[in-house]
Amino acid sequence: MVDVNKLEFGIETFGDIVANEDGSLKTAAESIRQIVREGELADKLGINVIGVGEHHRPDYSVSSPETVLAAISSVTNQIKLATAVTVLSSDDPVRVYERFATLDGLSQGRAQVMLGRGSFTESFPLFGYDLTDYDDLFNEKLELFDLLRKEDPVTWSGKFRPELKDQEVYPKTEKELETYIGIGGSPESIIRAAKFGYKVIIAIIGGQADRFKPYIDLYHKAAEQLNMPVYPVAVHSHGFIADDEDEAVEVAFKNIKANFDRIGLTRGWAPMSREQFDNETKVGSFYVGDPETVAQRIARTIDLLDLGRFDLVYGAGNQTAAQRERMIELYATKVIPRVKEILSEKEAAK
Repeated sequence: MVDVNKLEFGIETFGDIVANEDGSLKTAAESIRQIVREGELADKLGINVIGVGEHHRPDYSVSSPETVLAAISSVTNQIKLATAVTVLSSDDPVRVYERFATLDGLSQGRAQVMLGRGSFTESFPLFGYDLTDYDDLFNEKLELFDLLRKEDPVTWSGKFRPELKDQEVYPKTEKELETYIGIGGSPESIIRAAKFGYKVIIAIIGGQADRFKPYIDLYHKAAEQLNMPVYPVAVHSHGFIADDEDEAVEVAFKNIKANFDRIGLTRGWAPMSREQFDNETKVGSFYVGDPETVAQRIARTIDLLDLGRFDLVYGAGNQTAAQRERMIELYATKVIPRVKEILSEKEAAK
């Protein structure tokens, strides 16, 4: 049963390059500064979380999300500061922990690290890792990160980094660092998260949300059997909101299609058709439309999956700063209150 009073709502950006009003593109530096402004806006409007992705590609502006989050922390007071995701497999767990402990101190305990294997692979050759070690890298580094998170002296050895002998890591945090594992939808990933006692956020980027219900049930069962905490599950999905329904659909189709088609060139996907896009916006994983349309669909997903948090991925493709900021405003002032109202009414009717 969804507890509306504890329900959290976030926004996430993967750092897409922002468009100017004339259709030209801003620089990566300008796009990064725009994300900081969006984080400040989201905080003022009462959104619970902002997540920033890590990518090492020309079509995204952010390769160091914790640096951008630190900038956001300096102009905000309440909003939680998350990654979406940190690619632990191609990073050093010690440095990851140090960076997020630093962010946590700067933000007075608002840092969240979301650990993942990464849906893109550019970071692996960039930092000297072999993709054939994809699974082993994440498993080993997650094991070390879990030891570091306890903030005791660490003794550890593995295959992919030098061993540690009774090693302290600094700075220490004032409370335990909030940690999520990003899940793409495999049973192994769900069970791994439960084993380590971490919170889970599921990326639902295609198809109906209903198909993820078995994974959430598996997480609950696995955590209970392993005597680990059972946390409310979070999801994130793409979307776009505008005052006008038709405008929202057209802007989203132009930008989300361009984004997915560009990625598909390296993954063997066929170009997104209008029929495919329309199906995703009606019953799938794209939350697109005016505030009422989006609120109804988000409320259904939250209720169906019994979620504790919903993050909307905004800015996909090359949207303008005005489009991105207006979407955040509508999400905070129209969609979130309406979702809570729908869920409360549904609960009262039971």
